[in-house]
Order: sequence, then structure tokens, then C-alpha cells
Amino acid sequence: MKPIAICLAVLLSAISWRSLAVEAEAGVDPAVAATITTTLREARPDLEYSVLAASPVPGFYQVQVEGGPILHVHEGGEYFFDGSLYQTRPGMFVNLSEQEMVEQRRQGIAGVAVSDTIVFAPADGNTKGVLNVFTDVDCGYCRKLHQSVAELNALGIEVRYLAFPRAGIGSESYRKMVSAWCAEDRQGALTRLKNGEAVPLQQCEDNPVATQFELGQELGVNGTPASILADGTLVPGYHSARDFAHILGIDTADEPR
Repeated sequence: MKPIAICLAVLLSAISWRSLAVEAEAGVDPAVAATITTTLREARPDLEYSVLAASPVPGFYQVQVEGGPILHVHEGGEYFFDGSLYQTRPGMFVNLSEQEMVEQRRQGIAGVAVSDTIVFAPADGNTKGVLNVFTDVDCGYCRKLHQSVAELNALGIEVRYLAFPRAGIGSESYRKMVSAWCAEDRQGALTRLKNGEAVPLQQCEDNPVATQFELGQELGVNGTPASILADGTLVPGYHSARDFAHILGIDTADEPR
């Protein structure tokens, strides 16, 4: 697996977005939001910013760069930092950024229509847990995970695939995934691609591949496979079917090995 790094340095040097739209969530002083976004725009007018909320750090605000990271920006807009924000508590460090991302991921995944995913469900209809898996057809560990789908289904785990072509929109992987999502037999097309086979290239209106790729970036996905549980927990990388069952709290004691 060779995941692309969706990091601030790459984002600020390579990604171009629409012109800035000043946007602030309820509870944020519009004047502060305007100051922040105006100052950020003076530095990088090609990015979009949304002021989300006051940061736990006094004088700073959480600002979402569309398709990129959440920044902690000073109220004047002239200073910011990115990355995880930790709080010290007795006996522990608490990752506040991850706590916030869990809720964002929960809402983001809940907003994805099941019909827009490629679903591999238990044949008996007895679903005990769901994995929402951001995948790439040219990713080695994604292919390895796909080989475990039958075992996952046997354990009662439904797999819902979302598209995350790591090479980006317009890449060869992207075109392959669009073809899978536009195929009459989407399960079969995705399986063939993950087996290294060719499928007819095709396009269809309103396919969700680009939208899902952008959603994955917003939810903190920076490599594949990346699984998001219904509660918003992110489980990066490949894991065995039994490991996923354990993560989902599914008892495998009576299942054959």
C-alpha cells in the first residue's frame, strides 16, 4: 500500500479551488469570520474556507479548508496551525481533534446513500455490523481486503465500498472506478478490477466517485483501505476478517476457523 498524503503542505501548494466564499457556522461572530477569511484569502485566494467554531485555544477558531484539513486560525487570521490538538488531563493526553472528527465522520457516512456504494452483504441477510470502506482498485491491501469479503459476510459483516482513487480525480484509477460504479453488475466489475482484470471503460451521469473521494478527504482518509464504522470511528489499513469482527464487537467463538 502506498497511500497518498493529503497534508497541508501538498494542499496549499497543489490544490486549486473555486473563489472564496465567506461561510461561518451559527455561534461564530460574523465579523470575526469575515476577518479570518479575508486575511486567509489575501494569502491564498484559490482556496475555500469555512469558519466552524471557536477553538479550545483562546483567540483561535477552527477553519475548514474545503477538501483539506481543519486549521486553528488566530482571530486576526495572521497565524494558524494544523494537525491534532491535544488537551492535558490528569493521567492522559486527550486528542480533541480526533473527538471532533469522529462526529464529523459519523455524520458524513450517515449522509451517504447506500445505493451510491457497492455493497457486499451476508447472503442470509443476518447483518451484525457494517464496514464503510474507502477503496482503490489499484491498491494492494485493498485487493487483499477484498479477498476477505466472503469471510466477512460469513461473520455477519456487510461491506459497503466507497471510491477513493488515490491518484486523484481524472487518473487511470479514477476512470476504472467510474466504470465500476457505472456498470450494470457493479459488484462483478469491482471484483474484476481488484483482480487486475480489465472492464469496459464507461461513464454515467451523476456517478458518485468524485464526490466520495472528496468526502474521504474531508473525513481524514489519506490512504486505502480505510474503514469507517457507523459511530464515526476510523480504522485505517488492512485487517483480517476476525480482527474486524472483534472491532465491531461480533462474537466469533462459534464460527468455524
